[in-house]
Amino acid sequence: MTDTAFEKLLDESLTSLNFEQGALISGVIVDLTNDWVTVHVGLKSESLIPRAEFLADEADEKLSIGDEVKVSLEAVEDGHGSTRVSRIRAMHDESWKNLEEALETEALIKGYISGKVRGGMTVDVAGVRAFLPGSLVDSRPLDSFDHLEKTFQDFKVIKLDKEKSNVVLSRKAVQEDLNSEEREKIFATIQEGTLISGTVKNLTDYGAFVDLGGVDGLLHITDITWKRINHPSEVLNVGDKLDFKVTNFDKEKSRISLGLKQLSSDPWENIKDSFPINSINKARVTSIAEYGFFAELDSNTEGLVHISEIDWTNKSIHPSKVVSVGDEVEVMILEIDVDKRRVSLGMKQCQENPWLTFSENNSLGDNVKGEVKSITDFGMFVGLEGNIDGLVHLSDLSWSQTEEEAVKAFSKGQEVEAVILGIDPHKERISLGIKQLSEDVFDSYAKNNAKGTELIGTVSSIGEDYLFINLSEEVVGKIKLKEFKDNVPSEGESITSLVTSIDRKNRQINLSIFALEKSQEKELIKENISKNKQIESETKTSIGDLIQEELDDSSKE
Repeated sequence: MTDTAFEKLLDESLTSLNFEQGALISGVIVDLTNDWVTVHVGLKSESLIPRAEFLADEADEKLSIGDEVKVSLEAVEDGHGSTRVSRIRAMHDESWKNLEEALETEALIKGYISGKVRGGMTVDVAGVRAFLPGSLVDSRPLDSFDHLEKTFQDFKVIKLDKEKSNVVLSRKAVQEDLNSEEREKIFATIQEGTLISGTVKNLTDYGAFVDLGGVDGLLHITDITWKRINHPSEVLNVGDKLDFKVTNFDKEKSRISLGLKQLSSDPWENIKDSFPINSINKARVTSIAEYGFFAELDSNTEGLVHISEIDWTNKSIHPSKVVSVGDEVEVMILEIDVDKRRVSLGMKQCQENPWLTFSENNSLGDNVKGEVKSITDFGMFVGLEGNIDGLVHLSDLSWSQTEEEAVKAFSKGQEVEAVILGIDPHKERISLGIKQLSEDVFDSYAKNNAKGTELIGTVSSIGEDYLFINLSEEVVGKIKLKEFKDNVPSEGESITSLVTSIDRKNRQINLSIFALEKSQEKELIKENISKNKQIESETKTSIGDLIQEELDDSSKE
């Protein structure tokens, strides 16, 4: 535009001006910056208007110097020699008229989504603030409205109250109107199993919405790929144009379910051929959890390495201490459940099993040395070769002491020697014993002093029902008090008794004086019978011998 033409346009626009406060007047843009618009309205000074007040104008067409615009006169002289005008106020009355017409005729209006509020979004409609409820933002559910903020959109007016300055808009209604015709065309041709092209419009935690050309279809996260994913964004991007398979179609409810993985063969059909049980394979770590980590065998197959299958010896180690996402590791195929589409993997199985190695290098009864790793309520764990632990149960600490007394002699970090009592590499258990390093004094004593043996001991203590007898340094016997009636011996007094039974569980020998007396009586009777037989043999007093003697005497006479 030439200078002459601009001056002519300016003069024409200013010929009939009303300079009353609040009057709607015309002005001409004489300068533009990123933040301000300078407008000349025919007065002594030019007016500066924030460019933000021209958002609606920017939506329709870019502002240019020389454009004529309507403004509201706020002050001819603001005290600083400037003329103050407003584009927003000028637009306000006009905007309300347009809103009223749009409500009546169901015409579309354009607005600027300026921000988010509780329950929806705010929209600037040519200077009028309007509300867009979250439920009316889109024809499909959206997890986020962020992509719509600071954009111009078309709306329908569904509620209007000028006195309360209440305006409610709907973007959803616009979309439904625009899509209705296209929807009918698609619904007439679509059927389950057919292929259809579409564009990814939105991604959610549970899937993706796809624009099929006037109607949306839902691609569930489980139908995106054969492998497990945490979010559709791992595979898809908004704007992707792809082919899909219709997996389900409900015309009455206007619902279309789509599948993407169905366009390729199911890798699970022949997975056991590709990954035999107990085979070792390379895999890439894809994600880490508290209970283990997932590893990708190929582009469609992923398995879980449970925390118990990471290390032979450390069962509680966190997976992040061993692997990182993206690491390539060796894993063994432990189990495949085709129906549940689960693959169980093992990492430790690709390494030497220290439990099996220990069982091959050691036998029952062998002596081993190790450091006390921990002491528990039930026993003591001892570190062995191969970074494995053996358990010494409390009952295997001492022959003579109680469990509580015996365990006090040991501490964490102490080096001890023990005997191997049991090895089970499959259950990863090794049983050890410390008391077995020495002979069981009680057992030896019991073998040498069986039931019926006469023993001499010293009274050690007197209980409510029993008299306890020291038989040796580590062997104790007991006699029922009732055997003594009122003549109970004192501590330290020597007692002779008979062994009646061996209590190996409580490591005591049951004794009896009554049994000793009965045994002695029996021995005395046996002795007397033996003596009588001997006398009878020596005297020859049988009746036959006497008769023969009488006959011999008679013949001599």
